[in-house]
Amino acid sequence: MTVESDTGTDTGTGTGELEDFGRRWAKAERERDTDALEALLAQDFQAVGPRGFLVDREQWLDRYASGALVHDAFTWEDVELRRYGDGAVALGVQSQQSTYDGRDVDGHFRVTQYLTRVSGVWQLAGLHLSPIAGTPAG
Repeated sequence: MTVESDTGTDTGTGTGELEDFGRRWAKAERERDTDALEALLAQDFQAVGPRGFLVDREQWLDRYASGALVHDAFTWEDVELRRYGDGAVALGVQSQQSTYDGRDVDGHFRVTQYLTRVSGVWQLAGLHLSPIAGTPAG
């Protein structure tokens, strides 16, 4: 995991907190833990799915509560972190072996997470998933 701030490599406060946040988020996603996710997601959380659709906080949580989304495997790796005061951006790779409503939704995605610190606690305000398809031919 690489951690940077707006002034270069961040060797100070918050690095461990952000790394821990990423681990807790991936575990909650993998285990379909809606209680943990409710604490991790900001009230106005919004995601952009891998095909450009929008998902709000309630819809994100409902995928698990309804049983529609099931992960056989879920990882969050190759993460680069950048701090900006009470905000942060995490760029990483999400890999999953999953089904949604019985359909295969396996994939590898480059993910941008937008994090904010509210009352001293990091929360995920938004994320954007993009399928990893390789580098375009030049």
